[in-house]
Amino acid sequence: MKTIKGPGLFLAQFAGDEAPFNSWPGITAWAADCGYKGVQVPSWDGRFIDLDKAAGSKDYCDEFCGIAAENGVAVTELSTHLQGQLVAVHPAYDDAFDGFAAAEVRGNPAARQAWAVDQVTKALTASKNMGLTAHATFSGALAWPFLYPWPQRPAGLVETAFDELARRWKPLLDHAEECGIDVCYEIHPGEDLHDGVTFEMFLERVGNHARAKMLYDPSHYVLQCLDYIDNLDIYRDRIGMFHVKDAEFNPTGRSGVYGGFQPWIDRAGRFRSLGDGQVDFGAIFSKMAANDFDGWAVVEWECCLKHPEDGAREGAAFVKDHIIRVTDKAFDDFADGGTDEAANRRMLGI
Repeated sequence: MKTIKGPGLFLAQFAGDEAPFNSWPGITAWAADCGYKGVQVPSWDGRFIDLDKAAGSKDYCDEFCGIAAENGVAVTELSTHLQGQLVAVHPAYDDAFDGFAAAEVRGNPAARQAWAVDQVTKALTASKNMGLTAHATFSGALAWPFLYPWPQRPAGLVETAFDELARRWKPLLDHAEECGIDVCYEIHPGEDLHDGVTFEMFLERVGNHARAKMLYDPSHYVLQCLDYIDNLDIYRDRIGMFHVKDAEFNPTGRSGVYGGFQPWIDRAGRFRSLGDGQVDFGAIFSKMAANDFDGWAVVEWECCLKHPEDGAREGAAFVKDHIIRVTDKAFDDFADGGTDEAANRRMLGI
């Protein structure tokens, strides 16, 4: 058994144009003051990190991590959620996702996709330069518009989509292998990798690549009515990252999983601050400890009700209270009378 590291905080939801949320020194000092020991970094946010420099300069990475350490936090992972999304975009979402890309490639899907691949490549190299071991991202989606089969899907449509998704990601996974970095796909609605079945479809197509891992976030499973505890046992060897995020699902006679196109506040399924939702984190942290997960417990704050700064401070304390410092002995060792093979055979009557 292993003790999870944490608490960590994903900084994406807290970046802003006012201090302390607009600079790397400022936000790391704030995170430490909230009680965090680590921070997960959105690699697209130039207020915090220059990804080109991080990919090209070990000295820059040492300085970057040094600033965090001086303020009391470690860099847990880099994230390319936005860039990973752009590795595979169905044309129906071109306009919606164009804003994730650099200005010079917007309106040009082919250029945008090449830019996204370059960004993920650089982020993996930067992760190596920082001495990290895992990287957070999204898979992107080609098949998502065809999720619900009406009209029925043409034969082979989904298979072709996943073949192409794997073709795009395989070179990135190979680069991750060269860098010694696990690529942890957040299993998330809106991505082709949105549950265990789709992850397995992808994994088969990338040859069970050793670097293809999951970012486990139980909130997305609650909203899908998926057994998030069983998931931990099924994929214990593929879970490389952990987002600690709460959620609730309260279906009514009017609305269920799909939410009726309503804003978050009116949906049956909603993300909540830690402790305010329905996720059984006691069971999750117990499973994580028993399954030897030794990564970071990283808070991803999303809530339609609570102020983010309150959620951040409460989240740090919540995770700290749930991390299990694993035991190095059995609770009943006091009753051990000692034994040997001969004694064992006598006890068995053989």
